Amino acid sequence: MKKIIVLGATGNVGSYFTKYASEYFPKEEYQIIASGKREKADVFKTMGIEYISVDITKPEDIEKLPKEDVYAVVLLAAVIPAYMDGYHPENYLESIIMGTYNVLEYCRINHVEKLLYSTSCYDMWEYPSGTIIMPDMPRKFSYTGDHAMYVISKNTSCELIEHYHQQYGLKTFIFRFPTVYSYSTNHYIYPNGVKTLRPLYKLIFNAMEGKPLEIWGDPNYAKDMLYVDDMGQMFCLAIENQVLQKGFYNCGTGIPVTLMEQMEAIIKVFCPEDKKSEIIVLRDKIAGGGILMNVDNAKEELGYEPKFDVVKLFESFKEEMKYDRFVELRGK
Repeated sequence: MKKIIVLGATGNVGSYFTKYASEYFPKEEYQIIASGKREKADVFKTMGIEYISVDITKPEDIEKLPKEDVYAVVLLAAVIPAYMDGYHPENYLESIIMGTYNVLEYCRINHVEKLLYSTSCYDMWEYPSGTIIMPDMPRKFSYTGDHAMYVISKNTSCELIEHYHQQYGLKTFIFRFPTVYSYSTNHYIYPNGVKTLRPLYKLIFNAMEGKPLEIWGDPNYAKDMLYVDDMGQMFCLAIENQVLQKGFYNCGTGIPVTLMEQMEAIIKVFCPEDKKSEIIVLRDKIAGGGILMNVDNAKEELGYEPKFDVVKLFESFKEEMKYDRFVELRGK
């Protein structure tokens, strides 16, 4: 039986991907193994998924992972800026660079066939707003700001992965992430190290009460809005592909969603029928935080087809709010 190990399975994206993969792959052919830093993650037991507590920065922890029949490793574990309380750049170096190195060594020693890795769209953040990002465009990122050390660490890890592909024949698939939308009980992020309610949750909570929704800047400003299950589809297609030796893909939909379309979808999904929110456009405020992705090579090489438009994304988001299935991993 082919084993697929998900490192970072207790994170927002990792938990939903682990669930998706467990439902995607035939259980008689594949075994999904979840792993994260938490000592316990009982939610995976309810899905019939084995959980192993591993800190990838500790080589001795990685020794806990299986050593036979490991077909693919999905590396989603990393410290990220959105959840860093304060600013501790050394944590990026440790978790991303050294963590990746430790995982690559595990793959080499145990003859793992494939490694899947997520990198950040912030490696392209200095391109002008509205630029459609192609998978093979040169990196263009800022060497200043709270994301700089994060992006530098991710870029370095991509180079390490390429080395192991060329030197040892490891099949490698790297995916550039925009924001990946999935419901989380944790409604806060830490921009520049400061605890802040996520703007999306503020919009949703206002819509649920029929309060006005604000658009900052140009209502036609557009970005790619990727739901976690579409990300999961792309990863699973890469895992089961039997032809490719490597790949680099933008993880997205390739469909621009304007701020106005986003607000209209939130109103449609979350507002009470008798109390629809008013949309207020504040053009003097700054809009941003989005990126446009070209995903053509993922469609051509992997057979990827996004299934979630912006309305379906929020409908699934709303459904997950009812279940709150990963509350154990987030805390209230």
